[in-house]
Amino acid sequence: MDQKDTEMNEKGVTSSTSGVVVQVREKKGPLRSAIPYMPFPVAVLCLFLNTFVPGLGTFVSAFTVLCGARTDLPDRHMCCVFWLNIAAAFIQILTAIVMVGWIMSIFWGMDMVILASMCHSVLFIST
Repeated sequence: MDQKDTEMNEKGVTSSTSGVVVQVREKKGPLRSAIPYMPFPVAVLCLFLNTFVPGLGTFVSAFTVLCGARTDLPDRHMCCVFWLNIAAAFIQILTAIVMVGWIMSIFWGMDMVILASMCHSVLFIST
């Protein structure tokens, strides 16, 4: 065995010392990055609205950006992020006829709840 790649510990078990650390980071598009971090009850309400009226919850979430909700697009102006959310809502409404928009709307609402729970847990831990 190569001394460089493995070494023995106290119990005589061979362990590898030359490991590779891989970091995986999700690449988000501009529409997905424009989803605001909302309070948890508002995110659940938007999910409920998106489930029964595709695009309505996304439309409501666009206005939370104007109220100061942060997004994953810090370098863009608030109005630009607002219009990205409005565009996502219209895409969901227009494609709901062929079920694609309805499914997209539900997943969008689920992402809102996931982001809200992540933001809520960070706030809870830091206080």
